[in-house]
Amino acid sequence: MQQNHSVTEFILLGLTQDPMRQKMVFVIFLIFYVGTVVGNLLIIVTIKSSQTLRSPMYFFLFYLSLVDFCFSTSIAPRLIVDSLSAKKIIFYNECMTQVFALHLFDCMEVSVLILMALDRYVAICKPLHYPTIMRWQVCTILIVLAWVGSFIHAIAQITLALRLPFCGHNLIDHYCCDLQPLLKLACMDTYVINVLLVSNSGAICLSSLVILMISYIVILHSLRNHSAEGRKKALSTCTSHIIVVILSLGPCIFIYTRPPTTFPMDKMVTVFYTIGTPFLNPLIYTLRNAEVKSAMRKLWRIKIPTESKR
Repeated sequence: MQQNHSVTEFILLGLTQDPMRQKMVFVIFLIFYVGTVVGNLLIIVTIKSSQTLRSPMYFFLFYLSLVDFCFSTSIAPRLIVDSLSAKKIIFYNECMTQVFALHLFDCMEVSVLILMALDRYVAICKPLHYPTIMRWQVCTILIVLAWVGSFIHAIAQITLALRLPFCGHNLIDHYCCDLQPLLKLACMDTYVINVLLVSNSGAICLSSLVILMISYIVILHSLRNHSAEGRKKALSTCTSHIIVVILSLGPCIFIYTRPPTTFPMDKMVTVFYTIGTPFLNPLIYTLRNAEVKSAMRKLWRIKIPTESKR
């Protein structure tokens, strides 16, 4: 593997160079990050503490919230701190670590969304076989495979990043480290690496969206045979999933399935799926899910008397 030590640090340009706008970025994204942490941790604690949220659907929702928390934490704190810094320096090793974390948690989120779609497909289309197919052992194995697959994907991405030689240019026109902005700094022909990037990340995003959309079309088609009440409940759950799928995969497809061309909206699209989506997911799943809201209320009622007695 080609090693290069001529560049030990990069300088991030961030979202804006205007001091007033940088303060706005600090306030806005601090609120978003705090909301992401609180929302996802609340779902994690609720699912772990509740006796009613024991189905495979909530098992997968637990991991989606965990991944959203980790995904946002790998990007947002750095963006928040940098918004108040005159010179946004990120060391080479830290930059490579961020590339790895970004792709690990992004791929894991997509994998969990696919598993959630699988769970809904079995529950709605094969209800009699649901307890047999979606056993806890099966769900655990699926989650482990999702982590392994995401790790392999992240290793592939970081391997491409580590092979890039840098010959002095270290100004990254972005707020985080990713392969696309790094490709522009490399002193080599990056056509082959970009093809590998598109065939890896781009193919994963696009194929995942196709799989998910086909699965939900099949699910929605099969709802014709259900009762009105069952149809309403299934539609509510599936609608939440479809919204999250579009919010998660839409920006990824825009970023990773095209030639190495820069568009003015690239940064904002990346902001949306690295910070906006982890913030919105807890809201979507709690506001549209009566069982989660009920479990949260019960948990809150238990905690308040316990604290007041002390």
